[in-house]
Order: sequence, then structure tokens, then C-alpha cells
Amino acid sequence: MSYQTLTVAMEGRVATVTLNRPEVRNAFNETTIAEITQAFRELGQNEAMRAIVLAASGPAFCAGADLNWMKKMAGYTYEENRADAMQLAEMLRTIYACPKPVVAKVQGDCYAGGMGLVAACDIAICNEATNFCLSEAKLGLIPATISPYVIKAMGENAARRYFLTAERFSAQEAMRIGFVHAVVSADALDASTADIVKALVSNSPNAVKDAKRLVQDVAGQPLTESLIADTATRIADIRSSEEGKEGVRSFLEKRKPNWLT
Repeated sequence: MSYQTLTVAMEGRVATVTLNRPEVRNAFNETTIAEITQAFRELGQNEAMRAIVLAASGPAFCAGADLNWMKKMAGYTYEENRADAMQLAEMLRTIYACPKPVVAKVQGDCYAGGMGLVAACDIAICNEATNFCLSEAKLGLIPATISPYVIKAMGENAARRYFLTAERFSAQEAMRIGFVHAVVSADALDASTADIVKALVSNSPNAVKDAKRLVQDVAGQPLTESLIADTATRIADIRSSEEGKEGVRSFLEKRKPNWLT
């Protein structure tokens, strides 16, 4: 489908979803939210795609909410505000639960809801000039809808600071607290992202999908008998799958697995 606020490009086994409103620093509105949700639903079901890159055009990644959208929300009733927030929540959940691995390629400013977009991705890489900010408290708001993903990404202790202070912080600080996985020079951002994507598409598609779900399901869980049994079931399931058998056979036979041919 065609999009008003995004571009979606597919090359080989990789799809790139690009926020494309540089004139407003890629701030999002209800149209952007609906289009991101739709794009990730469709790409998640596209068997030809092995990985998705979330990128942005222009000097900023995402400035958060669009000002005109915020003006409109100022007149919403409670019920309208909640319905609007649920649309944003569904967008984030769709990215987070997408069966394909998602890599955020971040440049420039990444503020408020933009941080929610990055946090919902599996891997985040940014250039060294990127600045981050959870600016909601400056406006009398809280980063509620994005909080499940941002707290998972940066941890509770860092969230206490940056949710409350609304301070801007650097790419280096974002990596220190675990919000991003790598910080590179602006010139190296494309190549570094490509290296990560190459690693993703080289692996078993089913193993990548199941490994993503494994992290989501196991992280933070107590070490119980049921969890141990669940992980044993998961490895037994994938060992007995066609891709699991092919992966082991190709390793023992010193050849490429069939998902690379």
C-alpha cells in the first residue's frame, strides 16, 4: 500500500520502514501511528522478509508527538484521550511483537514517543551526535504508553532519573544505560546497521523468530519448575524442526544451510 508519512522499501530479504516527515522532525500523528502499525503487521507476515530496519529521513529521528496533533488532543474528552493512547499502544506492541527482528537506525534527536519507537525494536544503533530526551514531564505529562518498552530497554534505575528530570542525554549515555546497543560515527551508521542486518539474515529464520520470543517470555521471570520445563520444551521443539535438523546437518557436513541458498 502507499503511505503518507512513511516509505517502505524491500531489498532482498530486508525491509526498511522510514519515517518520512522531515519537515516536522518526523514527529508522529494519528496517521503515522496507523501507518506504522499497518506496515509492521504486513511485513511481519511477509515470508520473504528476514529483518526490518526502522529509519528516518532528515536530520532528526523522531521529535515525538506532532504539535498539531497535540493541539487537537488538548480538546479531547477522557474517552477520546484513552482511545487515542490505545492506538499508540497498539503501534508499539505491533513493533515489539513483530515476528521479524527489528533494528532501529537512529540519527539526530530522538525524543519522547520517538524513544518508545526505538525501545520497541530488538536492536538499536545510533550515531554519536544523537540526543535523547523523555520530555513529557516538562509538559505536565508522563511517558505512560511507552513506559513498558523504555523501562525494559534502559532499566528501572535509569528510568527513575530520566522520566522525572526530563533531561536530555547523549548517545554515549544511552549506550551506558543499555538503551542502545552501539554508537557509531555518522559516516558509519549505514554500514554498521548493514552489518547487524547481515548477521540477522544469515541465521535460521525460525530460530531468530523463536529466539526473539524466548527473550520476551523469559526475561524477568522467576526460575520456577514451569519455566525450566518450558525452556526444555522449546529446545526440543526446535531441535526436531526441519530448520533445526538442517542447521545441525549443515554444520556437521561443513556446508551452508539451505536458508542461505
